[in-house]
Amino acid sequence: MVKIVHVEERVPVPENVEVKIDGMKVTVKGPKGELTKDFSHAKGVIIRLEEGEKGKEVVVEAYFANRRKKALVGTIAAHIENMITGVTKGYRYRLKIVYSHFPVNVKVEGDKVIIENFLGEKAPRIAKIFGNVKVRVERDEVIVEGIDIEAVGQTAANIELATKVKGFDRRVFVDGIYIYKKEFMED
Repeated sequence: MVKIVHVEERVPVPENVEVKIDGMKVTVKGPKGELTKDFSHAKGVIIRLEEGEKGKEVVVEAYFANRRKKALVGTIAAHIENMITGVTKGYRYRLKIVYSHFPVNVKVEGDKVIIENFLGEKAPRIAKIFGNVKVRVERDEVIVEGIDIEAVGQTAANIELATKVKGFDRRVFVDGIYIYKKEFMED
Protein backbone atom coordinates (compact mmCIF):
# COMPACT_ATOMS: atom_id res chain seq x y z
CA MET A 1 0.00 0.00 0.00
CA VAL A 2 1.56 3.27 -1.20
CA LYS A 3 0.94 6.41 0.84
CA ILE A 4 1.27 9.87 -0.65
CA VAL A 5 2.90 12.34 1.77
CA HIS A 6 0.68 15.34 0.97
CA VAL A 7 -2.47 15.59 -1.14
CA GLU A 8 -4.22 18.93 -1.66
CA GLU A 9 -7.01 20.42 -3.77
CA ARG A 10 -7.65 24.16 -4.06
CA VAL A 11 -11.05 25.68 -4.81
CA PRO A 12 -11.03 29.40 -5.76
CA VAL A 13 -13.65 31.57 -4.03
CA PRO A 14 -15.22 34.34 -6.22
CA GLU A 15 -15.49 37.95 -4.96
CA ASN A 16 -19.27 37.85 -4.37
CA VAL A 17 -19.12 34.63 -2.29
CA GLU A 18 -18.44 34.31 1.42
CA VAL A 19 -17.11 30.99 2.80
CA LYS A 20 -17.05 30.14 6.52
CA ILE A 21 -15.31 27.03 7.85
CA ASP A 22 -16.10 25.85 11.37
CA GLY A 23 -14.11 22.66 11.95
CA MET A 24 -15.45 20.35 9.23
CA LYS A 25 -18.66 22.32 8.61
CA VAL A 26 -18.53 24.52 5.48
CA THR A 27 -21.02 27.37 4.92
CA VAL A 28 -21.12 29.12 1.54
CA LYS A 29 -23.12 32.34 1.17
CA GLY A 30 -23.71 34.03 -2.19
CA PRO A 31 -26.18 36.15 -4.15
CA LYS A 32 -28.70 33.27 -4.58
CA GLY A 33 -28.66 31.99 -0.99
CA GLU A 34 -26.75 30.00 1.59
CA LEU A 35 -25.68 26.34 1.74
CA THR A 36 -24.15 24.43 4.66
CA LYS A 37 -22.57 21.00 4.49
CA ASP A 38 -20.97 18.92 7.24
CA PHE A 39 -17.89 16.87 6.27
CA SER A 40 -17.15 15.53 9.77
CA HIS A 41 -17.31 11.95 8.43
CA ALA A 42 -14.01 12.57 6.59
CA LYS A 43 -11.39 11.56 9.12
CA GLY A 44 -7.85 12.79 8.48
CA VAL A 45 -8.88 15.49 5.99
CA ILE A 46 -8.21 19.18 6.72
CA ILE A 47 -10.36 22.00 5.29
CA ARG A 48 -9.09 25.58 5.62
CA LEU A 49 -9.50 29.01 4.04
CA GLU A 50 -6.38 30.62 2.59
CA GLU A 51 -5.61 34.04 1.12
CA GLY A 52 -3.50 33.47 -2.02
CA GLU A 53 -2.16 35.59 -4.88
CA LYS A 54 -5.34 34.91 -6.86
CA GLY A 55 -7.67 35.79 -3.95
CA LYS A 56 -9.34 33.52 -1.40
CA GLU A 57 -9.15 29.76 -1.79
CA VAL A 58 -10.57 26.81 0.11
CA VAL A 59 -7.81 24.25 0.64
CA VAL A 60 -8.75 20.61 1.20
CA GLU A 61 -5.75 18.50 2.18
CA ALA A 62 -4.60 15.25 3.77
CA TYR A 63 -1.22 13.92 4.91
CA PHE A 64 0.02 10.36 4.40
CA ALA A 65 -3.01 9.58 2.24
CA ASN A 66 -3.87 6.20 0.78
CA ARG A 67 -6.10 5.82 -2.30
CA ARG A 68 -9.32 6.22 -0.34
CA LYS A 69 -8.23 9.38 1.49
CA LYS A 70 -6.92 10.89 -1.77
CA ALA A 71 -10.31 10.26 -3.40
CA LEU A 72 -12.05 11.81 -0.36
CA VAL A 73 -10.01 15.02 -0.74
CA GLY A 74 -11.11 15.33 -4.39
CA THR A 75 -14.74 14.57 -3.53
CA ILE A 76 -14.92 17.20 -0.77
CA ALA A 77 -13.30 19.78 -3.08
CA ALA A 78 -15.89 18.96 -5.77
CA HIS A 79 -18.74 19.34 -3.23
CA ILE A 80 -17.46 22.76 -2.17
CA GLU A 81 -17.10 23.78 -5.84
CA ASN A 82 -20.73 22.71 -6.47
CA MET A 83 -21.86 24.73 -3.43
CA ILE A 84 -20.10 27.85 -4.77
CA THR A 85 -21.64 27.34 -8.24
CA GLY A 86 -25.06 26.83 -6.62
CA VAL A 87 -25.04 30.08 -4.64
CA THR A 88 -23.75 32.10 -7.63
CA LYS A 89 -25.62 30.55 -10.60
CA GLY A 90 -28.05 27.86 -9.34
CA TYR A 91 -29.06 24.62 -11.04
CA ARG A 92 -31.95 23.78 -13.39
CA TYR A 93 -33.00 20.32 -14.61
CA ARG A 94 -35.53 20.02 -17.43
CA LEU A 95 -37.73 16.93 -17.74
CA LYS A 96 -39.93 16.04 -20.73
CA ILE A 97 -43.40 14.51 -20.25
CA VAL A 98 -43.80 11.75 -22.87
CA TYR A 99 -47.04 9.85 -23.52
CA SER A 100 -48.59 8.02 -26.46
CA HIS A 101 -52.14 7.03 -25.45
CA PHE A 102 -53.29 8.62 -22.20
CA PRO A 103 -52.59 12.34 -21.65
CA VAL A 104 -50.58 12.64 -18.42
CA ASN A 105 -51.57 15.37 -15.96
CA VAL A 106 -48.73 16.69 -13.74
CA LYS A 107 -49.22 19.19 -10.91
CA VAL A 108 -47.25 20.42 -7.90
CA GLU A 109 -48.88 20.42 -4.44
CA GLY A 110 -46.72 21.48 -1.50
CA ASP A 111 -43.66 19.23 -1.34
CA LYS A 112 -45.03 16.64 -3.80
CA VAL A 113 -45.34 16.29 -7.56
CA ILE A 114 -48.58 14.47 -8.45
CA ILE A 115 -48.72 12.57 -11.75
CA GLU A 116 -52.28 11.62 -12.74
CA ASN A 117 -53.64 9.43 -15.55
CA PHE A 118 -50.21 7.86 -16.21
CA LEU A 119 -50.88 4.90 -18.57
CA GLY A 120 -54.57 5.37 -17.69
CA GLU A 121 -54.06 4.41 -14.04
CA LYS A 122 -56.70 5.55 -11.57
CA ALA A 123 -54.31 6.06 -8.62
CA PRO A 124 -51.95 9.04 -8.92
CA ARG A 125 -48.18 8.54 -8.75
CA ILE A 126 -46.39 10.81 -6.27
CA ALA A 127 -42.78 12.10 -6.28
CA LYS A 128 -41.25 13.88 -3.25
CA ILE A 129 -39.60 17.32 -3.61
CA PHE A 130 -36.39 17.61 -1.57
CA GLY A 131 -35.08 20.68 0.27
CA ASN A 132 -35.60 24.20 -0.99
CA VAL A 133 -36.30 23.22 -4.62
CA LYS A 134 -38.86 24.88 -6.88
CA VAL A 135 -40.76 22.71 -9.37
CA ARG A 136 -43.02 24.09 -12.09
CA VAL A 137 -44.88 22.52 -14.99
CA GLU A 138 -44.98 24.23 -18.39
CA ARG A 139 -47.02 22.36 -21.04
CA ASP A 140 -45.07 19.09 -21.66
CA GLU A 141 -42.11 20.07 -19.52
CA VAL A 142 -41.29 19.88 -15.79
CA ILE A 143 -38.63 22.36 -14.59
CA VAL A 144 -36.75 21.71 -11.32
CA GLU A 145 -34.67 24.62 -9.96
CA GLY A 146 -32.59 25.27 -6.84
CA ILE A 147 -29.16 26.11 -5.43
CA ASP A 148 -28.31 22.69 -3.94
CA ILE A 149 -27.29 20.32 -6.76
CA GLU A 150 -28.01 17.24 -4.62
CA ALA A 151 -31.58 18.32 -3.79
CA VAL A 152 -32.29 19.36 -7.41
CA GLY A 153 -30.88 16.10 -8.79
CA GLN A 154 -32.72 13.92 -6.24
CA THR A 155 -36.05 15.69 -6.91
CA ALA A 156 -35.63 15.23 -10.69
CA ALA A 157 -34.69 11.56 -10.15
CA ASN A 158 -37.77 11.04 -7.94
CA ILE A 159 -40.04 12.44 -10.67
CA GLU A 160 -38.37 10.22 -13.29
CA LEU A 161 -38.59 7.12 -11.03
CA ALA A 162 -42.26 7.74 -10.20
CA THR A 163 -43.12 7.14 -13.88
CA LYS A 164 -40.88 4.10 -14.39
CA VAL A 165 -42.75 1.47 -16.40
CA LYS A 166 -42.31 -2.08 -15.10
CA GLY A 167 -43.32 -5.28 -16.84
CA PHE A 168 -43.69 -3.78 -20.33
CA ASP A 169 -41.42 -3.54 -23.34
CA ARG A 170 -39.58 -0.17 -23.06
CA ARG A 171 -39.40 0.11 -26.86
CA VAL A 172 -43.21 0.08 -27.13
CA PHE A 173 -44.25 1.80 -23.87
CA VAL A 174 -42.11 4.96 -23.96
CA ASP A 175 -44.47 6.83 -21.62
CA GLY A 176 -42.80 8.59 -18.70
CA ILE A 177 -41.09 11.76 -17.54
CA TYR A 178 -37.41 11.90 -18.53
CA ILE A 179 -34.52 14.25 -17.65
CA TYR A 180 -33.23 15.67 -20.91
CA LYS A 181 -31.25 18.78 -19.93
CA LYS A 182 -29.13 19.89 -16.96
CA GLU A 183 -28.10 23.54 -16.91
CA PHE A 184 -27.27 26.57 -14.77
CA MET A 185 -29.95 29.16 -13.90
CA GLU A 186 -28.62 32.26 -15.63
CA ASP A 187 -31.15 34.92 -14.63
